[in-house]
Amino acid sequence: MFYDLNVPWAPTSPDLPRTVAFLNELGYNVIALSHTHSGKFPQSQLNPIPENPFPKHPDLQILRRITIILDDPSQNHRLAALTSAYDIVALRPTSEKLLLQACKELDCDLISVDLSQRMGYHFKHKTVGLAIQRGIFLEINYSASINDITARRNLIGNAAALIRATRGRGIVISSEARRALGVRGPFDVINLATLWGLSQDRGREAVDGLPRLLVAQAKLRRTSFRGVVDVVNEPPQGSKRKAEDEASRPDRPKSEASPEDSKKTEAPPKLSKKARRALARASKS
Repeated sequence: MFYDLNVPWAPTSPDLPRTVAFLNELGYNVIALSHTHSGKFPQSQLNPIPENPFPKHPDLQILRRITIILDDPSQNHRLAALTSAYDIVALRPTSEKLLLQACKELDCDLISVDLSQRMGYHFKHKTVGLAIQRGIFLEINYSASINDITARRNLIGNAAALIRATRGRGIVISSEARRALGVRGPFDVINLATLWGLSQDRGREAVDGLPRLLVAQAKLRRTSFRGVVDVVNEPPQGSKRKAEDEASRPDRPKSEASPEDSKKTEAPPKLSKKARRALARASKS
């Protein structure tokens, strides 16, 4: 299964349905529609993305994601409330201090730095290592570098620096494409990752294995308490009693006959030699 976890949500744009359809044609199985938010959240924050916005693609799983732009360390982002409203919570820090804060203490599923811009700082292994230890992934988006030479130069250098800092671990690659022309196939993305310094196996994990793990961990955060107790729906009492009765009943093969049938088909007992002689004398007399 191939994942693209960053498709910008634009409900009024005619390019979004085409982008989703093209992703489906290219072989992606799971995509995430991303709603970007900047600034302080209001008291009642609703998810603007519907649960099934594209029913024409039943074989395509669509997740809902929010990307929060961090530009103020004292900003109240209400991350705990957003976890239940979105499938994925991503943070986009705009400075080295905010990157350290996101890697060290903020609760999120993904850290997505805009690598198409010129960075005013260097990625440090000690900083990004904190995020990897906490199970937080780091995202590389490639769409901005397709038609812009400056963005392409910045992306190659910044992505290579991020991969060196993370030792190639915890990297997720997404498109962030606003049009269908900004999307590339999964194997093209794997080849693109080798240009940044990832191996073929790590590049495959960046669009397959690690995004799958990210989605599973995000779901576990929503449906569990500190990742320990999972919330399940208890079956009805009648179904539970029936299941217990069937479990306690001894196993009986289908071909096993009943006691009455076994008596009918039971062979006569074998007589001894002395008993056969006595039976023969009795029949003659």
